[in-house]
Amino acid sequence: MKELLRQLAAYNLWANQKLSEVVLALPAEKQQEEVPSSFSSAYKTLLHIWDAESIWWQRMKLQEYPSLPSGQFKGDIKDLSRELNLQDQQWLDWIGNASEAGLDHVFQYYTLKKEAFKQPVYQVAMHVFNHSTYHRGQLVNILRQLGLEKIPQTDLIIWSRKK
Repeated sequence: MKELLRQLAAYNLWANQKLSEVVLALPAEKQQEEVPSSFSSAYKTLLHIWDAESIWWQRMKLQEYPSLPSGQFKGDIKDLSRELNLQDQQWLDWIGNASEAGLDHVFQYYTLKKEAFKQPVYQVAMHVFNHSTYHRGQLVNILRQLGLEKIPQTDLIIWSRKK
């Protein structure tokens, strides 16, 4: 399980970096341009990915009152990309140092609606990486709506071929 999670964490870091680079290359107004999607701009979609990865990290670290980074974040897309990269690296490093028992550890957490759940760490980590993949797909759609035609492929198989 550990090696699979390590690979998923490394892939998540790589894929988020690839698409962040595309968004960074856009003019500032295109980064914030509203288009139909779950999160209405490239910036807001990357911010949501960071929020989700961060709140799950805080839960896993048993922080009693986790907070969304977006609540106090005032940075631009460059700052956001750096913060998301740091969060992704944190997941990768932690998994690399975790024991199998640590990954199997069941912990209790509360959702933003104050509902309590218990799950093993490995399920939460798999959710984090899958969730980010889902929203990267939306980000690709946003970039296409903004007129971009050259968007790098970020499929897992592409990453695995480069290893």
